[in-house]
Amino acid sequence: MSLVVDGVVKRFGAVTALDGLSFEAPTGQVFGFLGANGAGKTTTMRIALGVIQPDAGAITWDGRSTLDLPRAVFGYLPEERGLYPRMRVLDQLVFFAGLHGVPADQARRRAREWLERLRIPELADRPAEELSKGNQQKIQFLAAVLHDPEVLLMDEPFTGLDPVNASLLREAFLELRERGRTLVFSTHQMETVEAMCESVAIIDRGRLVVAGELREVKRAARGRALRIGFETAGETAWLDGLDGVRIVRPGVDEVELALDPSLEPDDVLAAALARGLSVRRFEVLEPSLEQLFIERVGRPAGDEASLAPTRAEASADAERR
Repeated sequence: MSLVVDGVVKRFGAVTALDGLSFEAPTGQVFGFLGANGAGKTTTMRIALGVIQPDAGAITWDGRSTLDLPRAVFGYLPEERGLYPRMRVLDQLVFFAGLHGVPADQARRRAREWLERLRIPELADRPAEELSKGNQQKIQFLAAVLHDPEVLLMDEPFTGLDPVNASLLREAFLELRERGRTLVFSTHQMETVEAMCESVAIIDRGRLVVAGELREVKRAARGRALRIGFETAGETAWLDGLDGVRIVRPGVDEVELALDPSLEPDDVLAAALARGLSVRRFEVLEPSLEQLFIERVGRPAGDEASLAPTRAEASADAERR
């Protein structure tokens, strides 16, 4: 049983948002769905939910088209805020769960349990408009999971969360996975994907770049990575003229580098020492997901202006169909 995206095509006028996209998210896993802004991630999720229709291809869960499944099979956390601003938190959580057939008393009990778990029980009687962006995001997450869906689709779920709340949300993800749920989420936080996901798919301009188990995807990356630190902060000038190396993650007193296959780590160390630098850390790393993303997509995540359809275009398309 898995969520299968099979040859999906979606066009919005002259823009091809998805161009024969295919990948598989295995059941019971946390799955990272990655791509720059406008790559087609949100469009894919909306097609899975039946919000918009594909021009070709299909998305299936357990061999059945997602269009033929009860809506309660899925939970959805959109990137946009979707709470009723003047409605009390507990009331709207009960309301959203009721849309999926959960009795009010059961929904109320589950909501209070989840509010305790996310350390925000005091928000139950407050209207959403009084909440911070981070707390609104946590409430939207609860609205997506309260009916206990088999598959949870989340679009940038960590948006607006501070490190403490992001950690709480990650704990909730892992708990749901332990209960056999399938979680698919998009994000630009590569460290979060590396820490949580067993499998990933990277797409670019509506096409699949790479997909599979995370460790296998990373092994397929070309070249190697280094982390090198210095006693003096901000040392990067020594890289000038050194071919086959680029900065992946700059830092104050250390830097992470990506090396072409033609360059050996010892060559980089020798270049630094030849400039008289005091090296306090030198570590050969396995390729990071961020390095792989830049290598295969050609730009950092979030660096491209969105090519995705506007909300109005998506709505218009849904109405036409």
